[in-house]
This record gives sequence, C-alpha cells and structure tokens, in this order.
Amino acid sequence: MKVYFIFEVKDEFKKLYKGNERILFSILKQLYYLDKSELMYGYNLFSQLTNGINKRQLDQKIFIELHQEIPYSKRNQIHYINNLYKNEISRLEIKRTYIKLEIEQEQSTFFKILENYSSNLFACDFSKQDYFFITNEETISI
Repeated sequence: MKVYFIFEVKDEFKKLYKGNERILFSILKQLYYLDKSELMYGYNLFSQLTNGINKRQLDQKIFIELHQEIPYSKRNQIHYINNLYKNEISRLEIKRTYIKLEIEQEQSTFFKILENYSSNLFACDFSKQDYFFITNEETISI
C-alpha cells in the first residue's frame, strides 16, 4: 500500500523546485520526521512552503463530481473508490494543511480530480521515497 501526503506548495517554491523535486521532498521529509521539541520551527518552515487547503470546497467538489458513480462512497470525512473493474481501492482524507491518499495500486482516480483543483499539489510517499507534482501533464513518479 502507498500512502501519499499531498501538500499545496506556494507558487514561488513550485517554480524554484520544479525540476529539483528531490530537494523539496527532502525538506518535507525532514519536517515529517521532525522531533516534537522542534515543533515551532517545523510549523514556521511548513507554513512558509505551503498554502492551506480549502477543505470544505475540495470535499464538496469531490463529492459532487463522484457521488453518482457506483465505485465511490464517502464515510466519516473519508472519500473511497472501490472500483473492481479497474482493480482500484483508494481512500482520500482532506485536512486543512494536507491531503492523505492511500492507494493499493499504482494510480488513483483521485489524482485526476486533484490535478484540476490546483497545479501546485506535491505528493510524497515518505516510506517508499516516491514524490511528484500532480499536474495536468503525465503524472510521473521519481
């Protein structure tokens, strides 16, 4: 299973790290594993790098777009896709500062929806060292 944490990176940092995604991933990974005693430093750095996510707007957008699809459901603030025909099982949870996407295959329908929400979304799977910008172009894992 892959667990992606997706952040909306500020425009200036997307321009700076486009082509050098490894550096952005390294910064976010250090913040992810930061010691609790350095929480204020981590929060300040994180808020400089990322924008907040409009949780309510994105929740509504996903629900409206998918609520009539058979493989889609939503329970307790978690969006689910269980599409047996595409062999896809995905869970998406939206927070105010990040989006958590759990997938059991290589791709997810949620990536297509998220790329239309913002062009500055950066996905990180810290345990599998996988990271990429979610864009309208072909999504490529590094």
